[in-house]
Amino acid sequence: MSKRCYYETLECAKGATVETLKSSYRKLAMKFHPDRNPGDATAEVRFKEISEAYDVLKDDQKRAAYDRFGHAAFEAGMGRAGAGAAGFDFAGSFSDVFEDFFGDLMGGRRNKRSNRGQDLRYNLEISLEEAFRGRSSEIKVPTMVTCDTCTGSGAEPGHSAETCPSCAGHGKVRATQGFFTIERSCAPCRGTGKIVRHPCKTCRGAGTVQKERTLTVDVPPGVEEGTRIRLSGEGAAGGNGGPNGDLYIFLSVAEHAIFQRDGHNLHCRAPVSFVTASLGGCIEVPTLDGGRAKVTIPEGTQPGRQFRLKGKGMPVLRSAQRGDLYIEVAVETPVKLSKRQKELLREFEGESKSGCQPEAEGFMARLKEFWNGCDNA
Repeated sequence: MSKRCYYETLECAKGATVETLKSSYRKLAMKFHPDRNPGDATAEVRFKEISEAYDVLKDDQKRAAYDRFGHAAFEAGMGRAGAGAAGFDFAGSFSDVFEDFFGDLMGGRRNKRSNRGQDLRYNLEISLEEAFRGRSSEIKVPTMVTCDTCTGSGAEPGHSAETCPSCAGHGKVRATQGFFTIERSCAPCRGTGKIVRHPCKTCRGAGTVQKERTLTVDVPPGVEEGTRIRLSGEGAAGGNGGPNGDLYIFLSVAEHAIFQRDGHNLHCRAPVSFVTASLGGCIEVPTLDGGRAKVTIPEGTQPGRQFRLKGKGMPVLRSAQRGDLYIEVAVETPVKLSKRQKELLREFEGESKSGCQPEAEGFMARLKEFWNGCDNA
């Protein structure tokens, strides 16, 4: 009986891509797998045909030979596999697909960082002034550190950890179930590959103990909300002598009573009297470095007008550049007026000429036009 075409077996066209072949093989292999069809000899034969076809077509060289010579390319003397699946790498092709689903369980890939200590997070709040100038801060971090008694081995002084006999020090064991080769962590040594017969009394065999450490954190000028600083190797200690994790400092910047930050720029809302805004004048404003700056207010300044002080903003992180400081004028309406002040204001209003209040006059003109339109509708 002649063998079926490998492409027909996988239900794919001859020019199908590797991804298409893999997808079709995965679907068919699941459908005809012997574990899903117990006692079905036809399904078992079909499964072997599917696996054989995929084993050939997934390899570029084998596929090229098959496309040129057909099945004859793998007959005796021309290839390594004979009829059927006798010479075909069955487990290899099957795990090639299913390791996408099962990861380490399908073998071959090991967690090389299984003993690495955990990364830690520390939240540090700083003031806007500290973000401006930078600071060096001491923090206390409760963490797991290497045990001084056993120096991280987990064994009592005078003793040492032994190679686990169950996994021969690999930390993983394999078991074959049908066509599957399953790899899992070794239970006796908990995946470490070592057995501690005489555990350290200080750390009880863990190799680490909890301790509060004092660390120095250098915060550079110009940091922003959410800036992350990494301290390599300052995280939790690794188990059984493994490398330490890292410590990540997450910065938050507290709100300021005077300044609001917008990237590298600062904003400050400065109240200005009605008289100064009308007649013009000069006001003094603070800067974040503790200094003072003078701002000239032109005659007739309106509320909300901004004045820029170049280079008086926040420093740019790891740069000599600095942002700007924007002063926003808030014209203050006087309250608790005396009788004489009220009389003067009424006198001022009575002597006001056209063009004295352009914004109010423009609004009234537009409002009059709007009402006229409503009356004529």
